Amino acid sequence: MPPPPQNPRVGLFVTCLVDLYRPTVGFAAIRLLEQAGCQVEVPRAQTCCGQPAYNSGDRATARDLARGILDAFGGFDYVVVPSGSCGGMLREHLPHLFDDDPNLKARAAALGARCHELVSFLVDVMGVPAVEARYAGTVTYHDSCSGLRELGIKQQPRRLLGRVAGLTLTEMQEPEVCCGFGGTFCVKYPAISTRMVTDKARDIAATGADTLLAGDLGCLLNMAGRLSREGSAVKVRHVAEVLADMTDAAPPIGAPRG
Repeated sequence: MPPPPQNPRVGLFVTCLVDLYRPTVGFAAIRLLEQAGCQVEVPRAQTCCGQPAYNSGDRATARDLARGILDAFGGFDYVVVPSGSCGGMLREHLPHLFDDDPNLKARAAALGARCHELVSFLVDVMGVPAVEARYAGTVTYHDSCSGLRELGIKQQPRRLLGRVAGLTLTEMQEPEVCCGFGGTFCVKYPAISTRMVTDKARDIAATGADTLLAGDLGCLLNMAGRLSREGSAVKVRHVAEVLADMTDAAPPIGAPRG
């Protein structure tokens, strides 16, 4: 991989869930990227990455959304996403929406090649060795399916978490097993999804950790919901919030608001 340009221009793809449920993750991403020396912009014209439509077989809607993404993010050195699933959609699947259009497919492939999940970008592209953050607690980390299997995200978050002052990382027995969210999967197969997230909650509890982290908000919302229904005291946060030292900016995911 060639070295990044000095002060690269980065377009932040916020994601629907971050925009609607957890804006703090977007602000944490901006802080981390700026600390790494990036010029960050958030295109106002961005919309959904198209993954729900794509996974449901609605290629027409996915293609329409993809055209807008190509226009909104075409001029950046990099596109960075605080989500493995949205990052996987943009990087791996967007070009195939245009298999019948060589010009658009080339544009989509070029954008995909510049697209990275947030923590992977910090470690693998910008070479960030550590962050200035503190978190007093024991955490466990869930590897989301898309980030792990499509983008190769495994050691990058653990490398940075290992440099957070006061933080102790304890691994689950099966951190790579799906939490049962899977986008539309949890809607189509609720009984299977519930069993999967129940098993995941049991694995989380067995670590003794007081905080659960992950890089995908969909997984986090799903696991936070199950943990809450089981009366668990485990706090749930996006990894960016801890790495950016922004855990005071919002309560844990799923926590009742006063």
